[in-house]
Amino acid sequence: MDDIYKIILYSIFSGITVFFGGLLSKYFGGDFKADRKKKELYHFITAFGGGILVAAIALVLVPRGMDELNLPILIIAFISGAIAVFLIDRKLQKSGNTLSQLMAMLLDFIPEAIALGAIFATDPKTGILLAIFIGLQNLPESFNSFQDLKKSGLNEKKSLIVLFFLSFSGVVGAIIGFLFLKDLPEVTAFLMVFASGGILYLIFQDIAPNVQLKKSWLPALGANLGFLIGMIGEKLIQ
Repeated sequence: MDDIYKIILYSIFSGITVFFGGLLSKYFGGDFKADRKKKELYHFITAFGGGILVAAIALVLVPRGMDELNLPILIIAFISGAIAVFLIDRKLQKSGNTLSQLMAMLLDFIPEAIALGAIFATDPKTGILLAIFIGLQNLPESFNSFQDLKKSGLNEKKSLIVLFFLSFSGVVGAIIGFLFLKDLPEVTAFLMVFASGGILYLIFQDIAPNVQLKKSWLPALGANLGFLIGMIGEKLIQ
């Protein structure tokens, strides 16, 4: 199978979880605050996503950047990613916009998808691992995004339609990365470190504070499980 078709296939896999996360939120989200078990599930899914995000940063995104970039460029990439997400997050909060989770998902999904396409041409194993990470982290993010879309005034059907079409934005990003960045490893590495800075900001600003649940240890274990899956994936491609 040609690389371009493989990239499309894996980017569809990593993106379609955006829609699946919305479906999970539709049937298992609901008024989670009124139901203890639903509340535990919500916190577990959030923590699981955080664990996956930490694994993606620690095992794929930052190591790749450190291999390809000199120290000043590495610092600029990481800080600029964090600042960009901070500014957008701050603007959303000031405007009272309820779509912060959706914006957060897109801010790391699209750069990672572009990096996926660029990496796949020269390192398919890492590309596959990155596709798995992206797919897994999209689940909890879209789970929360579905609730945000409903709060913004969309009904459940329209919210799912939005998430369905956003699922394929990763395909566009991956194709762009493959066609234009496969011979530019430094640019790809910059994008990965840029995404890392934004993701790390989001973890401690939005994800970690929402994980803790009194008299329940399940959410914290979810974070461990997410990172463990990342470790397993990294070990399997070595």
